[in-house]
Amino acid sequence: MKFFVDTADTKEIKELAATGLLDGVTTNPSLIAKSGRKFLDVIAEICAITPGPVSAEVTATDSEGMLKEAAILKKIAKNVAVKLPLTWEGLKACRVLSDEGVMVNVTLCFSVAQAILAAKAGATFVSPFVGRLDDIGQDGMKLIAEICTIYRQYPNFRTEVLVASIRNTGHVEKAAMLGAHVATLPPAVLKSLAAHPLTDKGLAQFLEDWKKTGQSILSAGC
Repeated sequence: MKFFVDTADTKEIKELAATGLLDGVTTNPSLIAKSGRKFLDVIAEICAITPGPVSAEVTATDSEGMLKEAAILKKIAKNVAVKLPLTWEGLKACRVLSDEGVMVNVTLCFSVAQAILAAKAGATFVSPFVGRLDDIGQDGMKLIAEICTIYRQYPNFRTEVLVASIRNTGHVEKAAMLGAHVATLPPAVLKSLAAHPLTDKGLAQFLEDWKKTGQSILSAGC
């Protein structure tokens, strides 16, 4: 499974990219607004930090406007993935961009039917929002299971399932078990994947026992 981080905070992205565990970045207008910076500048900086796909979302709602904005976004860097809404207009723009060889992330997916259309439109990624479905009493991970099952039936579908609106590590683990290709996580959730109380307890015990020996690996190696 590939890990993308869902943020426009370039400091956070640099820190995570340095671990070698980051495969890409997703942004949206809300995240860019929080940065307080110019949209194109933020995307350009992120693209320079990571060689993986960087989703940059259009703000137009008609396909013609989307394609005009996409023409600007795709010039920023080769790793820009143009992010389009899963609307009829978005699908039309997706087909055009996909035929041009541009990476496209079709976002705001909430149904199997929408995911099928995204694949047929040639999307590089489709982003089902699991957390938002959970918020209204539906099962977000059930949607991931259904999309993954359907995509596996059709080898000509090349679209990757990019699980979005992730709220906790359980979402990540279940998505991986279901075979989703990508998870995009808030930085805090990504970092929390490494945390476990027994890991902390075990490390504390090992260090306590080692201290009792009075030894040092560094001095022993000199």
